[in-house]
Order: sequence, then structure tokens, then C-alpha cells
Amino acid sequence: MHFTETLMLEGLVPSVGTVGDALDNALAETAIGLYKTECVREGSRFRTGPIRTLADLENITPAWVHWYNTTRLMHRFGRRPPAEAEAEYYARLQAGDPLSRP
Repeated sequence: MHFTETLMLEGLVPSVGTVGDALDNALAETAIGLYKTECVREGSRFRTGPIRTLADLENITPAWVHWYNTTRLMHRFGRRPPAEAEAEYYARLQAGDPLSRP
């Protein structure tokens, strides 16, 4: 069965976004790449053994997500974890800081 037929059978519509340029799934591909490199790869600190089943992935993924959001330093946030940058953003927004508005 073709992909588009499967989508139709499920009542879904294919994406009408751009294809083959810098905007084509860039964010998703980046996140998946980081997940594979930092969580799934052999030797990852999140693995306790081989990954043989979906359940094995489901067991290690929450630890990686927690680490990614609360510990991993991100350059674009001034070498701070995303959760810390997000908390500061909302505190500034609540205080009426005009620099926090998009």
C-alpha cells in the first residue's frame, strides 16, 4: 500500500509544506538526530543494555527528555538548560518586560 493511500484510509491529509529546502522538516530532523546520538547510540549513558524492543526505548526516553530539558547546556540560551531559559522568559513576560515579547 502506498503512503498516500494509507493516509487516506486513516482520514489524514499529507503535509503541504515545502519539500527539499532548508525548511523541510529541519526541526524534527535535528531533534531526531540528537535523540539518536545522545540517547539511542551504543555507549549512551541512558542505556542499561541492548535495545531490543519498543519497551526498551520507552524505558530510556523519559530520562533523556528530562536531561535534555533540565541539564543539557544550549548555546543559544547562553549555555543554560532549556527549562531554565523558559522559566526566565515567563518570569520576564509576567513582569511586563517588553524584551520578552516576540
